[in-house]
Amino acid sequence: MLSLSVKERDTKEKPETLRKKGFLPAVFYGRKTQSTPIAVSLIDFKKVFKKAGESGVVTLKTEKGEVDTLIHDIDFDPISGIPRHADFYVFDKDKKMQVDVPVEFMGEAPAVKAGLLVVRVMHEIKVEALPGILPHSVSIDISKLENDGDTVLVKDIPEMIGVKFLSGAFEVVASVQTPKEEKIEEPPVDLSAIEVEKKGKEVAEGEEGVAPTEAAKAAVEKPEKNPE
Repeated sequence: MLSLSVKERDTKEKPETLRKKGFLPAVFYGRKTQSTPIAVSLIDFKKVFKKAGESGVVTLKTEKGEVDTLIHDIDFDPISGIPRHADFYVFDKDKKMQVDVPVEFMGEAPAVKAGLLVVRVMHEIKVEALPGILPHSVSIDISKLENDGDTVLVKDIPEMIGVKFLSGAFEVVASVQTPKEEKIEEPPVDLSAIEVEKKGKEVAEGEEGVAPTEAAKAAVEKPEKNPE
């Protein structure tokens, strides 16, 4: 069982002040539990979250007793990726919950050795179960993917006792595809430049081979006589 020691926090204290002290501002609440602001060690939280994810039960040890929760939501810093705030949901032990759990791909696909691509379509899958048996992840065996067009569907996932997959039975989890050849696009031909160049050549050739006019011929063949 995973657990975290927490302390109630004064909402007058700025969250940034808590973070500088190494604490993560958080809150826990539930259908029958009043929303309570808390602070938890950031280092401890990161260790627990790595193991629990959003489907593992985390027991919060408070000054008033222990509370079983699920990590419901986390706000991450968009630049550093460090958690800035966390929500813990106090669940009803006898009420089923719906959560998204990570998909883990196991085994080696023969299709890869054949030069094909194995496309991992799903990275999370929605499941429903009692809080105590929610899976931390769902394993998908891809060792049977051999040929182009082979797929693993939701209905192919082995059944888990007490766990219901809420995604459609025929939704694709992973598939095999043939790599697409990248076409090298040649730069477009500038037809206007070709026309200008062609016309220029025609003019130049015409200037070199211009036939003399009849008047010019006469001037050359019959020069004017000097007056007597």
